[in-house]
Amino acid sequence: MGFADQRFNVNLSILFTELPLLERPAAAAAAGFTAVELWWPWVDTPTPAQPELDALRKAIEDAGVRLTGLNFYAGRLPGPDRGALSVPGEESERFRANVEVAAGFAHSLGCRALNALYGNRVEGADPAEQDALALENLVLAARAADRIGATLLIEALNRPESPRYPLVSAPAAVGIVEQVNEATGLGNAKFLMDLYHLAMNGEDLPSVVDRYAPVTGHVQIADSPGRGAPGTGSLPLEDLLDQLRKAGYDGWVGLEYKPGDRPSAEAFEWLPREAR
Repeated sequence: MGFADQRFNVNLSILFTELPLLERPAAAAAAGFTAVELWWPWVDTPTPAQPELDALRKAIEDAGVRLTGLNFYAGRLPGPDRGALSVPGEESERFRANVEVAAGFAHSLGCRALNALYGNRVEGADPAEQDALALENLVLAARAADRIGATLLIEALNRPESPRYPLVSAPAAVGIVEQVNEATGLGNAKFLMDLYHLAMNGEDLPSVVDRYAPVTGHVQIADSPGRGAPGTGSLPLEDLLDQLRKAGYDGWVGLEYKPGDRPSAEAFEWLPREAR
């Protein structure tokens, strides 16, 4: 086994960002990839005008790549925010306004995975009230995802880089997955296993894979330390992905790493072109 036995997509919100958004799908295709994923591309608005949505959809279609993952609106990301759904007030309302827009855009491209970042703790807000708001909004998101035949993903981030984000371990994120599935009865909430974030938290990655592969709906990778391409850090990513495959995970593996001080097209030498 090895990297050649996996299905990789490229996250166009962290790779190829030296290019305008509408040029990134074609750049990923030129690098040999057939699938892409995105954070919510319109940081300033949860409800972009239809021509903007249409232009990005056309760029993806014209490039001949599949959109296999999309984030719901998550505030300023990249930036200080880590989601909006648990943030009381305007940000929570922006998340709700985005739910059907994101689901509709995903559906128009056959995308079947929607990632809902939980959101930071807010100074002065009761964590229990934030959690109740989060569950309410995640239920809305799960139902919207279900209507298009999609999975709702819940992601753990890492404490060093996201100190106010409450889901900074695999068990914490999976606990939310279980709450959402219990509340909806749909069973379409799954764990987004980002091996970089879990490594930064000091988790035992082989144990995480063994325990949570059955509830994992998507996997993302970057090496650690540094969040660079595989081989730039010390994570045994090839071994971990082999373990995931043997445990039954056969979905996409998102490449969510920084290209470093080089064009993104040069950041894939670790992966044979025929394996893309």
